[in-house]
Amino acid sequence: MPETSRRTAVFTESMIREMSRVATRHGAINLAQGFPDWDPPAALVAAGREAMDAHRHQYAVTWGAPELRTALGAKIARFMGVPVDAERELVVTCGATEAMMVAMMTVCDPGDRVGLFTPFYENYGADAVLTGATPVHVSLQPPDYRFDPAELRRAFASGLKAFVLCNPSNPCGRVFTREELGQIAALAEEFDVFVLTDEVYEHIVFPPHRHTYFATLPGMAERTLMCSSLSKTFSITGWRLGYVHAAPRIIAQARKVHDFLTVGAAAPLQHAVVTALNFPSSYYEELAAEYGRSRDVLLGYLDRTGLPYTRPEGAYFVMLDVSRFGYASDVEFAHWMTREIGVAPVPGSSFFPYPEHRYVRLNFAKRPETLHAAGERLLRLTEAAPRPER
Repeated sequence: MPETSRRTAVFTESMIREMSRVATRHGAINLAQGFPDWDPPAALVAAGREAMDAHRHQYAVTWGAPELRTALGAKIARFMGVPVDAERELVVTCGATEAMMVAMMTVCDPGDRVGLFTPFYENYGADAVLTGATPVHVSLQPPDYRFDPAELRRAFASGLKAFVLCNPSNPCGRVFTREELGQIAALAEEFDVFVLTDEVYEHIVFPPHRHTYFATLPGMAERTLMCSSLSKTFSITGWRLGYVHAAPRIIAQARKVHDFLTVGAAAPLQHAVVTALNFPSSYYEELAAEYGRSRDVLLGYLDRTGLPYTRPEGAYFVMLDVSRFGYASDVEFAHWMTREIGVAPVPGSSFFPYPEHRYVRLNFAKRPETLHAAGERLLRLTEAAPRPER
């Protein structure tokens, strides 16, 4: 029999989704996969029912229902402070996952080089491989996850076609400063590089940090492909609604890629989410405040364990250093923690291109009662002895 493609042998299935399955198997609290354990706003759920009752069951316009793009363009303009042409600058996708794949395939050819900050959300490496591009990694150094400007310059000078920027960052929770973003922008202009931004956590930022939209920096609107979604903002990760926002000449090509990848996102859900895009500013303020409270609950328990971690500036993840337990494999530790402690993390190695086994990632997109229950279990880590050497 013929062999399957060589490119699929380069990466594994998602470790994040795998740990969700392990959590279910052991009855553990799932702090691995980043989804909330509460329902979306009632008005949005009602709009979903109404869209179904209105017989919105057939294909929408391939690149997004007109009323959705209009509402989305208005929402983006409100927060970015720049006008958005909803007809020529947007394509609606099946989540930000497809948005990043569309963006990368739109600007990269096989053999091109794509820069990534490390640690990185695991999909980016797979996206590059599936596109036929070569990942070029730039380190974010723990515990504060800052980059070395000299290393970043070397990466851009190596012949990048595109650079992927996740801000706020998954998995490490960094919110890049305007000065840092300016350094990236200057290199993108100097070396003529596209910047693919993943900004799905744009509204989950904790004071005093502020989110800066990369495309608003001088000269960046023409070379930025902003990938985002409505999943995290409106607690609808299963609805799979995302988008790419870019200059018209780029979107004209991105729409073709999207069309042949998925044809279009779910039509009734596109109509329904217009309701959420018209929520007032107070919704977004409360969203950030709620996640800030959730962060403080989980970090309060982690403080009691004495385990080192990096305080998240945005998004809803925390990287926890578990090296004191003596496991050579963070995957083995994650399975032990899920089974014996009753809380499922993600092995940190899934976010690095090289062997790195010191970390696990936890998420705090959970109700207070879930986080308190998980926290009480996490306190058992203080009683766990380091693994004896074999």
